Amino acid sequence: MPFPVVIVPVFNAYEHLLVCLESLARNTPSNAKVLLIDDASTDGRIYPFLQSWVAEETSQRRLVRHEQNRGFVATANHGMRLAGTDVVLLNSDTEVTSGWLEHLADCLASDRSIATATPWSNNGEIVSIPSFCATNPAPENPEIIAGIIASCGRPDYPVMPTAVGFCMAISLHAIKLIGLFDELTFGLGYGEENDFCQRAERAGLRNVLCDNAYVVHHGGASFGPLGLKPDENSMQRLLAKHPDYLSKVSEFIQTDPLAGRRQEILDCLERAGVGMR
Repeated sequence: MPFPVVIVPVFNAYEHLLVCLESLARNTPSNAKVLLIDDASTDGRIYPFLQSWVAEETSQRRLVRHEQNRGFVATANHGMRLAGTDVVLLNSDTEVTSGWLEHLADCLASDRSIATATPWSNNGEIVSIPSFCATNPAPENPEIIAGIIASCGRPDYPVMPTAVGFCMAISLHAIKLIGLFDELTFGLGYGEENDFCQRAERAGLRNVLCDNAYVVHHGGASFGPLGLKPDENSMQRLLAKHPDYLSKVSEFIQTDPLAGRRQEILDCLERAGVGMR
């Protein structure tokens, strides 16, 4: 089974990028393809560093450079078109762990109805652990935590109302069925993954938590220098297309259907004497 193509949209955030690509080189299978897209970074260190990273393993790594900044949505779409297969959109302010891509690939392959899969994270909104819907600090020992999460019971792949964009696996089946991100509506970013997931749901597909995978999200760096942030306008654009989106998410947060699985993992960590803080 081929792995999804890992797509990393890049705009500045040099220090986070170093950590991200270091972790990718260490923890991604050697036969997995990684596509880096430099969206016209203004930091002069970025492109030479990306070139040198790709040159280390040219058969599986590819670099594309935009001459003009297109924004996250168009960059992600460009990557998905080039990939032509299952993909994982990975923010450059993340740190992947052992087995992360294998687990996401297994999740997508387990059921044709799965459109998107998101791993656990310290900073992943509804997939945050240990504290739900919180920005937990990045752990000191992410590899140990990832190993325990992977071995803590069988994965359930519980359904969620949306993927979370820091690390989002997307099936080619879903892309073929509903199309790519909506560039026209969501412009430079924010709301595009939620819209995609709602369209997938309407098409009879599911968005799930890959509950045996873990990826650190440092947060706030990807595309941050452009001044992008969630705002009332981005939410209104989303609600114009999906009026029931907020009620779905609110109900999910209030009922917290991931609580049992989250506690199971926390119990496994406690038995192993490993803390997440």
